[in-house]
Amino acid sequence: MELRAVVATVESGEQDTVLKVLQIYNQEKSQCFTFDDEEREERKKMAQLLIKFLERELQPSCQVTCLESIRILSRDKYCLDPFTTKEGLKTLSRHAGIDYSEELIREVPDLDVILESLKCLCNIVFSSPRAQELTAEARLVVGLAKRIKLYNERSLPHEVKFFDLRLLFLLTALRVDIRQQLAQELRGISLMTDTLELTLGVKWMDPYEVATEEGLLPPLPRQETERAMEILKVLFNITFDSSKREVDEEDAALYRHLGALLRHCLMISADGEDRTEEFHSHTVNLLGNLPLKCLDVLLTPKVRPGSLEYMGVNMDAVSILLDFLERRLDRGHKLKESLTPVLNLLTESARVHRQTRKFLKAKVLPPLRDVRNRPEVGNSLRNKLVRLMTHIDTDVKHCAAEFLFVLCKESVSRFVKYTGYGNAAGLLAARGLMAGGREEGEYSEDEDTDTEEYKEAKPNINPVTGRVEEKLPNPMEGMTEEQKEYEAMKLVNMFDKLSREQVIQPMGITPSGNLAPMENAIHDMAEERSSSDSDLGLD
Repeated sequence: MELRAVVATVESGEQDTVLKVLQIYNQEKSQCFTFDDEEREERKKMAQLLIKFLERELQPSCQVTCLESIRILSRDKYCLDPFTTKEGLKTLSRHAGIDYSEELIREVPDLDVILESLKCLCNIVFSSPRAQELTAEARLVVGLAKRIKLYNERSLPHEVKFFDLRLLFLLTALRVDIRQQLAQELRGISLMTDTLELTLGVKWMDPYEVATEEGLLPPLPRQETERAMEILKVLFNITFDSSKREVDEEDAALYRHLGALLRHCLMISADGEDRTEEFHSHTVNLLGNLPLKCLDVLLTPKVRPGSLEYMGVNMDAVSILLDFLERRLDRGHKLKESLTPVLNLLTESARVHRQTRKFLKAKVLPPLRDVRNRPEVGNSLRNKLVRLMTHIDTDVKHCAAEFLFVLCKESVSRFVKYTGYGNAAGLLAARGLMAGGREEGEYSEDEDTDTEEYKEAKPNINPVTGRVEEKLPNPMEGMTEEQKEYEAMKLVNMFDKLSREQVIQPMGITPSGNLAPMENAIHDMAEERSSSDSDLGLD
């Protein structure tokens, strides 16, 4: 149907005729996501007319059809102007039942009208910075929060709840002020935690332990999974800086309650492997936002028949996180986005919980037996993580190195033993530990246990490559002293030339353990020696 004819019919304003024409238009364009530039002005005019038409007293069926047309037009980011006005957004939010400007939110009797309005708002907010600004001014988040708070009392269909949550996610993702308003003024963490608890349908055994039946938990149904993932995304947005700040006891209790729910999310599956992976991914992302002291809830549940026990502690959740990490490693896709959250979470958990660190070390860095191959060669979890230590992405290699370093109790000698000095050099240089030593940390003094194979091979292990190397023939064998001196000077001259031409820069290690240009390192060493001599009263 010609767009011009549709516009003319809508302009006429006769409800029944408009309804029929828009139904035909919606059917033809239902799967249309690209638009002809030549008809752009006609679409803008149609958008203006539809917003005005929607302000009239219409039958619900006509409202829904009109909103469907608006949803189709809102896919074209060049035709959003009529929708991104105060009046246009007020009309849509009123039909969605979330208009804050009225003292009492007017009930919209038809749920299909609410649903279509929410879909329109999601499209418009996603594509238009102006709409994002106006929704913040209009305080739509207050209306959304009020309705979400009533989920326990009102029976709303899944689709309405889902798009409520999707719109809330978009608003909190795109506007910092809305994020702060929800978190602080509207107590959003408590609200969304309660909504997650309601969606999961959990019962509590202890304050921080969800009750579970014997055996495997049934998968979370598809609709509940979809809503739970939107809730997790909203919570991620509003807790983004929580791990970096101190929290009082009241907030800590709230975060621990949330953490216990997130542990439950890790323990259950969704409908299908891909959906489970996505669900667990959002869970891991949010766990990484929790204050570190609240991560103890991962270890809180009692050891029961079928639980994975280590040092008297339930390690089910940590084991699932480790399996999740290995699956992401094997997938090898978008490593930064997929790996760094779970690596950071495991690193910080290991840093603050001794049992977690010892369990992870036993799984990731068991006592060395194979010293014939380089640490990065092989299919063990250690091999895969060591390979990441030289990854092209700085964040990925730093996270992998930091994780292994913490499992080694931040001991340089132990770290080099498991990874090789060549792989470890990046982290050691960044930490000023090139000369050895140990970072300050609260670690026990128990010693690393070496296997008989490692003890036997240790004298022959090359610390740079981390493996036993074949003995190479001496290239100077059979040379006279003059020939050796000639070859040595030839090498010195080659290095000197490369240095002067700035192809390479000779580096040295300063007394503080940092890498520095050779002349600086020598100067620092001389100064330190001079200072030591002065302290001893030597001339």
